[in-house]
Amino acid sequence: MSSSIEEKRIEDELSYPILLAERVRSAVDESESFKAECAEVGKQVDRLSQMLRTVVRFTTPAQSLYERPIRRVVSEVSKNLERSLTLVRKCKRQSVLRRVVTIVSAADFRKLLNLLDASVGDMRWLLSIFDSENGGASGGIVLTLPPIASNDPILSWVWSYIAAIQMGQLSDRIEAAIELAFLAKDNDRNKKIIVEEGGVPPLLKLLKETASSEAQSAAATALYNIANDQERVRVIVSELGVPTIVNVLSDSIMKVQIQVASLVARMAEHDALAQDDFARENVIRPLVTLLSFETFVDDPRANSGKQSIHTIVQINKEMEKNSFVGLKNYRPYLYSESSSSRSGQNRKDRENEKPEVKIKLKIACAEALWMLARGSVANSRRISETKGLLCLAKLVEMEQGELQFNCLMTIMEITAAAESNADLRRAAFKTNSPAAKAVVDQLLRVIKDLDSPTLQIPAIKSIGSLARTFPARETRVIGPLVAHLSHRNQEVATEAAIALQKFASPENFLCTEHSKAIIEFNAVPPLMRLLRGNDRTQLHGLVLLCCLALHAGNSEALEQARVLTALEGADRTVVAQHPELKELVSEALYHLNLYHAGVHPQRQAYAP
Repeated sequence: MSSSIEEKRIEDELSYPILLAERVRSAVDESESFKAECAEVGKQVDRLSQMLRTVVRFTTPAQSLYERPIRRVVSEVSKNLERSLTLVRKCKRQSVLRRVVTIVSAADFRKLLNLLDASVGDMRWLLSIFDSENGGASGGIVLTLPPIASNDPILSWVWSYIAAIQMGQLSDRIEAAIELAFLAKDNDRNKKIIVEEGGVPPLLKLLKETASSEAQSAAATALYNIANDQERVRVIVSELGVPTIVNVLSDSIMKVQIQVASLVARMAEHDALAQDDFARENVIRPLVTLLSFETFVDDPRANSGKQSIHTIVQINKEMEKNSFVGLKNYRPYLYSESSSSRSGQNRKDRENEKPEVKIKLKIACAEALWMLARGSVANSRRISETKGLLCLAKLVEMEQGELQFNCLMTIMEITAAAESNADLRRAAFKTNSPAAKAVVDQLLRVIKDLDSPTLQIPAIKSIGSLARTFPARETRVIGPLVAHLSHRNQEVATEAAIALQKFASPENFLCTEHSKAIIEFNAVPPLMRLLRGNDRTQLHGLVLLCCLALHAGNSEALEQARVLTALEGADRTVVAQHPELKELVSEALYHLNLYHAGVHPQRQAYAP
């Protein structure tokens, strides 16, 4: 690992204490008092000088040296050598006045010798992790405790493991990575130490060991355990970890791909910068490719096999058209000529894998796409430009459990991005798009047929996000949402009310038509019941009622349900807690009075 700009070259770090040791040696020879003590100091200093010169021999440019413990130990050695020089110089012949001012005692030498003993112990430990002839980095992992780490044994273990990963034999590197992964698991302090002590670069180097899937697995696990914090993820990104991770994901065995896809998901989850970097490295293509593996093959439930294949081909053509500008000779993972034979072998390996391993890979890839799409319009667009939406819809239809959930959450994030971006909405969710139709069909199936709030809630949110894409005649999406206003789970009922708000909101160009459709599906009675729910349920039920009153105030259903009376009550209670609703409620009351003035003459004074 190269030194940072602020740090001196390692050779310069070592030359200073060697020079100090020579000065101490000279001062010992010139000493006039405490000669025996000075001689003992000289012996210890000679020992340190010899050890320092031995370390210098390890710092050849050809060797990838782990410098962190060297710098820490040498810094402490230098301090103790400076103390030695100061004390021994006081023992030189001086004037009487000077000797009175600078009094030296035997206790000073005892204290100094203890410090030098500790430095000798530190240097002995340092040499042990680098000296291959005596079981160092190339001959096994050294796990002794140097004095410098006596109060924090974890530090010396981390140093030893990182040294083994960076400089050891492959078997030792794998073992050390496994141990680092264990130290990092569920312990944030250990994670911080590993990153601060330079553990990320050697782990990324180990991840590149394509000849050993065991090495890649150990490195991916350690990096995954470290990457649960934005600051630590940033370190992985700054060490150019993203290109390495994407390359390994594209070209490794399935068990390694599972771990690497999980690493992508975790890094994207904790850092928006990593999310963007992964997208720039085109990680979405291999993720969608792996997710779609065997998804479209021999599916008897497909309405039209030819149409599905045609759709995929068309979408892939669009992918080629939308390739990143400036990446000459670049081809997606699926079509790369240089890796075609390797990809063919990997495909055969994937086909022969156990079904549970294939499912784990799809779960990890779906989670990675979910985290990449979360809050990102650009990434959501990239997914929609591949066959990602079609694949996600098919997996929601075919699968269950965690895979189905991850796919739904990915769809939810993409639709949320489409809600906030008109260009994405028009491009990805055109009414004649097979992928968009497949997504909506599966969302409605989940809402209507599955009895799982965990799955229904993201499906309901997704339909709500797409509210502005549906024409007035598309009432099939409104009926299931209205039905769930009466759901026994209040969270589901509340989300249904929020989704329906987006149909009836003034921001929706077809709000009047949608409002009438909502009322026709008999939404008013369950909405009135929501007003008796908890604060959140009551709030969103009220907002939807107000939207219906604004755009379909002449409806008899509103009059029969005594909505005007309910809004009058809400005007006195709910608005007090949510003053931002005052104008909306006032406008709704005005419209209701306008159409039902004869029934409620006492409220004719309302004005928007």
